[in-house]
Amino acid sequence: MAWELEFDRWAAEMLPGLEVRIDEPMSRHCSFRTGGGAKRMAFPKTVEEVSAVMEAAEKFDARPFVLGNGTNVLFPDEGLDRLVVNLTQLRHLAAGEDHTITAQAGLSLARLADFACQKGLAGLEFAHGIPGSLGGAVYMNGGAYGGEMSQVLKSVKAWFPGEGVREMMVEELDMSYRHSFFMDHPEAVILEATVSLTPGEEETIRAAMRELMARRKASQPLEYPSAGSTFKRPTGYFAGTLIDQCGLKGLTVGGAQVSEKHAGFIINIGGATSSDVTELMAQVQKIVWERKGVRLEPEVRVIR
Repeated sequence: MAWELEFDRWAAEMLPGLEVRIDEPMSRHCSFRTGGGAKRMAFPKTVEEVSAVMEAAEKFDARPFVLGNGTNVLFPDEGLDRLVVNLTQLRHLAAGEDHTITAQAGLSLARLADFACQKGLAGLEFAHGIPGSLGGAVYMNGGAYGGEMSQVLKSVKAWFPGEGVREMMVEELDMSYRHSFFMDHPEAVILEATVSLTPGEEETIRAAMRELMARRKASQPLEYPSAGSTFKRPTGYFAGTLIDQCGLKGLTVGGAQVSEKHAGFIINIGGATSSDVTELMAQVQKIVWERKGVRLEPEVRVIR
């Protein structure tokens, strides 16, 4: 029996309240607005449901892919023969003692930063304009404007196959530029994280968030679908500057284009496919290597 039918039967019997979508277009769950259908997409609402779904996925060889807000991923046009486990229903958050906040992985960074501001807690201002989820930000040590998750992260709870939920302190997470322990352990599922912040004045924090958002709007093509910065920052360089110096602003493949506003962004100017995006990425990498001798490494995750 096909894995998706086995999963359907299991879900109906064991988790009848679980939302499961069939052939769900990934373009609805990806900030590039591209990608074909996933055989199955499940929307667990609790940590217990996540654990059960992941165990079933392993049992049925459903090759589970865990998804948050989909702001740093690119899905294939032909779709995914996989179970996508969408964590966006896990959004609980609460302030703790010693200036901490604990939140579930599906919560948006913008909501977390706003909550911290309301509580008079500083340190997440950089995160206010990042469109991803908390889980995704922990996974890749997301950041902007000199801030990154490793600076505020205290601990993470994650599910591991055959082990269940484990709490890990930030010192165990091998966090560096756009990297964490979880990138080397894709079998793990980030469930929640605790951040440690510092007391501040709400209006001062709000002003800093407004300033960073204004800078973002002024310099980035936010009016177009994209995944933010397409390439990681090479040591000693800025990817956008290198791409600009090679005269690649406006370079277009199908509906994908190197933004004329910020060369570090590849955008969907209308009707782009994932293949358009990956082909344009490859062209940019090739030209920058030939002209500048610098290899650009994608920040966007291309999912198969």
